[in-house]
Amino acid sequence: MWRGVRTLARQSEGRYTMPVRQRVLAAFPPTLPHLLASPGSASSLVQSLSISFFSTSASSVPWVGEKLTQPASLFSSFASHKRFLPLEEASFSPRPYTCSAAPESEPKELGQVPVELCPETSNVPPHILQQVSRRLHLQPQHPLNIVKRKLESFFRKPSLQASTGSPLPHAVFSTYDSFSPVVSLQQNFDDLLIPHDHVSRKRSETYYCDDLHVLRPHTSAHQTQLLRAGQSAFLVTGDCYRRDTIDASHNPIFHQTEGVRVFTREDLGYPKSDEEARKMVVQHMKATLESLVAHIFGADTPTRWVNEYFPFTDPSFELEIFFRDEWMEVLGCGAIHPQILQNCGLGDRFGWAFGQGIDRLAMVLFQIPDIRLFWSMDRRFLDQFAQVTEDDEQLPVFQPFSKYPPCPKDITFWLPSDRAYFENDFYELIRSVADDLIEEVVLLDDFVHPRSQRRSHCYRIVYRAMDRSLRNEEINELQESVRAAVVNELKVELR
Repeated sequence: MWRGVRTLARQSEGRYTMPVRQRVLAAFPPTLPHLLASPGSASSLVQSLSISFFSTSASSVPWVGEKLTQPASLFSSFASHKRFLPLEEASFSPRPYTCSAAPESEPKELGQVPVELCPETSNVPPHILQQVSRRLHLQPQHPLNIVKRKLESFFRKPSLQASTGSPLPHAVFSTYDSFSPVVSLQQNFDDLLIPHDHVSRKRSETYYCDDLHVLRPHTSAHQTQLLRAGQSAFLVTGDCYRRDTIDASHNPIFHQTEGVRVFTREDLGYPKSDEEARKMVVQHMKATLESLVAHIFGADTPTRWVNEYFPFTDPSFELEIFFRDEWMEVLGCGAIHPQILQNCGLGDRFGWAFGQGIDRLAMVLFQIPDIRLFWSMDRRFLDQFAQVTEDDEQLPVFQPFSKYPPCPKDITFWLPSDRAYFENDFYELIRSVADDLIEEVVLLDDFVHPRSQRRSHCYRIVYRAMDRSLRNEEINELQESVRAAVVNELKVELR
């Protein structure tokens, strides 16, 4: 599933910005090959330091491929064309972001250069920053890591060509799982042909680090980077970020695997036309992804293809499976848009790409009922997956270890009449107050006063902890904080 790129009707851009001011550390590698033209790092040395990330294109970095010997001159080279944003304090010590050119390559440590940042345009709140270092997909025996390895094992199979029944040549897929989550607008939007008026560019939908950089909402942001580096078969897995609703299956941080396969005309047997070549590529893609579904869910799993639209593929599809008595979307895919290949210097080639959300996949495979559980450090959760491998055909079903009672609280307010209101701003704000104690937020009533035409919303906020019973006093205090925050930040009028 490629999140945030469908043509859904959404509201226009909001103005809510979280106040953030702090010195941070930015990380840069002492040696940066072309393949790592857009790296970054999350680092923290002591509790008083916080984090920032940097990402830029190879063409704008004069020191790509050279050894860094003068940090001061490095900073000045960036300061001339980049705005740096302050980020809130974070007291964790994350593992540096790295990238491997092949699955067996050792990660390379990134050096650190302290940098003074400037404020103003970030909408990334502290509770998101504090989770960036977690990188659940890299934690051994975490359910997301197991699903990631299961996907990778399929594309490493020597028998992959035979399992798809395709006459096209087999390729060994390189895997990447440690790119920085901070990417440029060019990487995330422009290179993927996402229109300037597309909903996914709005600040009400995407986390902006500054005017030129975002926390990636999809791993497709690294596609052109790798294509330009000469890669023709690869998987990219990483943490992605999107301002979203609050319920058991949605979280502002999720994880995705992007897969890409590119063919030369020779690989395709010198087709007579571009149209014929694209048909061959789509046929290979469908055969490959149907085999992937069989690898994950079983050989007898029914599938169906649904036509879709994504700006970066043409034609585009979603693959659905009939699983546990219902049709369920498992991934989005399509033939890579010819203009993208042309812009990468590959105008004479053809390829396909897919995006797979691994959080949702893990929830289905392990029957995990709440996405918040992935962020739990409770051993009663993690130990259930300690012996699972990517080769296991029979995966364990999650066994609930507790079910604490919910605590619902309602809040009703008049929407502001002099500024735009966006629900994602409201969700982000209450997350910043109560974080993972919120299980769900439901819009109960959308009312327009018949005389004044003022509009009000009534929401039910369901509080529930994963590891303990919540006290009424604690929830009442949180609810009062939420009420004060929405008035101060969103300029609503409580009812």
